[in-house]
Amino acid sequence: MTQQQLLKAKIPCLETGITLKKTICGICDPQQCGLKLSIKDGRIIKAEGNEDHPGSGGNLCGKGAATRQYVYSEKRLKTPLKRVGERGEGKFIPITWDEALDTVARELNKAKREYGPESVMFTSGYSKYYRPWLSRLCLLFGSPNYITETGACFEAMHMAKCLVAGCMDGPDMGRTDCLLVWSSNPFYTGVINAKGLQANLDRGMKMIVVDPRITPTTQRAAVHLRPRPGTDGAVALGMANTILMEGLEDRGFISQYTKGFEEYRTYAAQFTPERVEELTGVPAAELRAAALLYAQSKSAAIMASASPVVHHTNGVQNYRAIFSLAALTGNYGKPGGQAVPPGIKSRMREFSYPVAWSDLPQRVGVDQYPIWGAVCDDDATGMGIPRQIRTGKPYPLKAMFGVGFNHRMYPDPAAFAEAMKELDFIALVDLFDTETLKYADIVLPACSSVERSELRFYGNGTFIVTEPAIEPLYDSKSDVDIMCLLSSRLGIDDPLMNHGLDTCLDYILEPTGLTAQALRAYPDTFRATPEMMAGKPLDYFKKDGFPTPSGKFEFASSVLERFSDHPGHDPLPLYHPPGREPRVGDEFDLVLNTGSRQPMLVHTRMYHVGWSQTVFPMRAACDMNPADAKKRGIVQGDEVVLSTPEGSLAVMANLTEAALPGVVHIFHGNAKADVNTLFPMEYVDPISGYPGYKSAVCKVEKAPARGGQGV
Repeated sequence: MTQQQLLKAKIPCLETGITLKKTICGICDPQQCGLKLSIKDGRIIKAEGNEDHPGSGGNLCGKGAATRQYVYSEKRLKTPLKRVGERGEGKFIPITWDEALDTVARELNKAKREYGPESVMFTSGYSKYYRPWLSRLCLLFGSPNYITETGACFEAMHMAKCLVAGCMDGPDMGRTDCLLVWSSNPFYTGVINAKGLQANLDRGMKMIVVDPRITPTTQRAAVHLRPRPGTDGAVALGMANTILMEGLEDRGFISQYTKGFEEYRTYAAQFTPERVEELTGVPAAELRAAALLYAQSKSAAIMASASPVVHHTNGVQNYRAIFSLAALTGNYGKPGGQAVPPGIKSRMREFSYPVAWSDLPQRVGVDQYPIWGAVCDDDATGMGIPRQIRTGKPYPLKAMFGVGFNHRMYPDPAAFAEAMKELDFIALVDLFDTETLKYADIVLPACSSVERSELRFYGNGTFIVTEPAIEPLYDSKSDVDIMCLLSSRLGIDDPLMNHGLDTCLDYILEPTGLTAQALRAYPDTFRATPEMMAGKPLDYFKKDGFPTPSGKFEFASSVLERFSDHPGHDPLPLYHPPGREPRVGDEFDLVLNTGSRQPMLVHTRMYHVGWSQTVFPMRAACDMNPADAKKRGIVQGDEVVLSTPEGSLAVMANLTEAALPGVVHIFHGNAKADVNTLFPMEYVDPISGYPGYKSAVCKVEKAPARGGQGV
């Protein structure tokens, strides 16, 4: 081939000057698929999957394939900025890094001096690799208010697992005979998980999927249950009822290792398949089939998703009812059942949390949602921010240092923004220009994952320290470098952060016997030796007990018993219908379900990327069943008005049988139709404080003809 042909084909070689760099994709955190980048003259010219990466094996989703457009987006922040207009105006001027960091340190220390360190919040959105540094910075500063997006994602699932079993667990999918997938669609949300799921289905694993939608995952299900959104707890209790009526419970496991079973059995007896059909819309025969398949399989495991079940006003209790099925059938702590995943020995937790929460003031939101203080030892909840800013109780909040923070992830984002305006100082770090940055006093530009070095641990026993594939663009820095520079300016005497990334990484990695520099020699990840692995035997509870107050799996929660005077804090996983349900004759006669993912999008991050728009039109749309559309005189592509009692959006109607009759789905993250504006801030789960994004009430009407009043 000629040099011109080699260049056209983007072949790495001496003749073209193109080099290959291996790294990981940080767009869809926490998947981190392997990337293979072709670099010429310091610029990425091609992005491919790395076939030598043990997790993704060369697969790359639409997000990773668009790495070049993502990295070189016109929305990238280029330099530190200082606000010169009013909050929310978006008027800034460029400044130097020294001026920016000195200003941040001065203002955070001023709030600390005048109101106490707890008056400063350290908040996070995406990405996640830097979070150990942010939590360390927060706690060493003296603030308890390390706040991530878990106030509306993941933590409520973790909370439910802790209330029943005391810790996180996951499906032993490689050995299970039956996988119960509850409202998860890995074919859209993670290449690595989808690859493993496909392989196990191919070997003969049976799959039950509970999801109101039809998805690529449901296509391979032996049984697909389609409940109305928010009725998952009734489905789980109905499955339990069938299992108990058929005598398929594991009596030995129950008698030795569980608490509260008799009360749970008495309560579950109310949920006959026929009653569950009335409550959920799931046909009684299908419910029985799912329960029998799960209980009669030699082994069965549950794959849960971070947010779909808990984004309801009854989310934690619904998940407790679901997770109780594992104990009911003795599928906890056995091959092919629920297992506590092993990890790689490291000092990550000691690094992340150098100060005990008990040594600090009360975290934001704990007064309103006390279970956060009882079982969550990772962060505070962002759902408590606006209320505490407005009331100043139990203490004032005055400043925020945020990394990847997006106020639009919360319900009623306009009210959240108004609360932010009351803060004395806000500094925000981000990769792209966002609406949230308009409320900042100082803006700091971050670089992308391919422009920095980072440590990642994988669940398959491998880990990696990446090298930058290209130099940071413009005047950007890595989030970790920003925090390390800020640490010393804040006067924090930390021998780790004050000496930079590699000093911190070497401390974290010390139990493995490796250093950051040594790991950089393994661009495809390093596989841990048995000596490097930390974990418990599957049946650890037989010797040590469950890490719950009773030492047993708790059908009736000891923690919730302590707070039973709080509404909704029932010790048993009682089923309460969603806070809002349509009824015959109601104006708002449909269920609104938001937040489902598209494979080329993640939250707000890819809407501005050109390739994503060629795969999926960025015109805001709602999915509705053709039968619902026909009743309203709506046809495919019509402009419609989607309304809740809180507000309305003008969107396009997309008619699809994937939507359950009576349910309307709309994707989140689209600035042209922000669905979070349709939810009040108080429409939440009383235990977790999670917004009820996936079960509200709505109506859909054909939009007025153009030329009229419009929408």
